[in-house]
Amino acid sequence: MTISRRNFTLLAVGSAATLLAQQTPLKRVDAKYVCFVTKHTFDKEQIPVSVDGKTYYGCCDMCKAKLKDDAAQRCDIDPVSKKQVDKATSVIAADSKGNVFFFENEDNLKKYNSR
Repeated sequence: MTISRRNFTLLAVGSAATLLAQQTPLKRVDAKYVCFVTKHTFDKEQIPVSVDGKTYYGCCDMCKAKLKDDAAQRCDIDPVSKKQVDKATSVIAADSKGNVFFFENEDNLKKYNSR
């Protein structure tokens, strides 16, 4: 297989853009703009779901039901410490595409962004 100079340039530019996007620091986001089930940010406030005195957020009735009925939907793994965190009490940050990550504390978010 041969790659033309133009196609090689397009591949290189695309790869550089992907790498740059991966290196962009995560930004802290307000929980009420996050669906805790899909782990994605939204432009409008999401549906609050109260469970055991804590508030979680879902984007639709299906996510609301999952948060109420499935305790696993209310937890995630901190990408730095690898510990399980409660989404309602975690530090929440998102990448430039709106993908959400849950951290056990602010220091772990800083560590994640400094890699």
